[in-house]
This record gives sequence, structure tokens and C-alpha cells, in this order.
Amino acid sequence: MIKLATNPIVVLAIALLLGVSTGLGMFWKAAVPLIAAAKVAQAKVAEEGKPEAPWGFWTIEIENLASELKDQKAVIKKREEELVQREERLNAERQELTKQRQQLEQLREDITGRITSIQSDELKNLKSLVATYSSLTPKATLTIFKEMDDTMVVKLLSLMKTDTVSPLFEEMSKQAATDPAMGRRVATLSEKLRLLKSAQSGP
Repeated sequence: MIKLATNPIVVLAIALLLGVSTGLGMFWKAAVPLIAAAKVAQAKVAEEGKPEAPWGFWTIEIENLASELKDQKAVIKKREEELVQREERLNAERQELTKQRQQLEQLREDITGRITSIQSDELKNLKSLVATYSSLTPKATLTIFKEMDDTMVVKLLSLMKTDTVSPLFEEMSKQAATDPAMGRRVATLSEKLRLLKSAQSGP
């Protein structure tokens, strides 16, 4: 046994065996963390290699859908604004029509108010004047009418007979050919006379 222990070959073999054992132990001790890190890295790579969740896969489609919804929302908002503007215009037009209607009613009331009704207390005097003017020539009567206002002339004309009024208007038409003012007065008197008779014959 002592011989074997002192045998150089045996000593060398034992030394080699001890060196290999020690090296393997140190190698294994150092390799364990590396193996663990490799496993973690491998798991991470495997995890990254897996397909993404549906939400991540449909990101582009969802963005496109969101863009379309945004555009539709903008279109709807624009239409709503147009409807609001149209409603405002309709309200403005309705108010304008109401205003015009009120103005027309007021104008009609003014016209009616301007047409003086023949009162019973002045009827006698008017008839006396009518009798006097009816005996004159149309030209002479018109000379007097030029000094009267339209309201008085209309009252007198309304009480005259048709065969007396017709020559008067005929004479006024002749004078209107050279006197534009007379032409305008003929039109005014005719309209007022029509309105007066219409008011007298109304309900």
C-alpha cells in the first residue's frame, strides 16, 4: 500500500482525479446561474414569439374604424349645424312675414281711417254743394275742385250722379294730357272714390 502511495504514477493519477473533480465542481457551480439565465432567456424568447392578443392584432382595423366614426361624426355635426342655420333662417323669414302682415294690416287700417265717412250732420250741406256744382260746366267744377283737398272732392263725387261724374273725369283726363299733376290726381280720386263706395256697401 505504501508502495502504491509512493508510486509516481499512482500519485499522478490521484492528482489528476482530484483536479478533474475540483474543476467539475467549480464548473458546475458557475454553470448553474448560467443555465438558469439561459432558461429565463429562452422562456422570454418563447413568450415574445407567441402571437399577440387579438386587441394588438386588430389595432389597424380599430384605428380605421375609429377614423371612419370620427368622419361620420363630423358629417353629422355639420348637418346638425346646417339644420340649425336653416331653422334660424325659417324663423327669421317667419318673423319677417309676420311683420309684413302686421304692416299690411296697419296700412289697411290707415287707408280705412283716411277715408272719411260722410256724417249725417254734414250730409245736408254736401248735397247742397253737389246740386250747385252739378249745374256748372265740368271745367268750372274742376276749377273749384282744384282748391279743395281730395277728401272733400271724393265726398262730393260720391253724392253726384253718374252722368255728372263721368264728364268731370273726362275733363280731368283731357287736362292730364298737359298737366301730369292732374293725371296723378285723377288716379288718386278714382281709387279713393272706389274705396269709399266699397266701404259704404260693405257688411
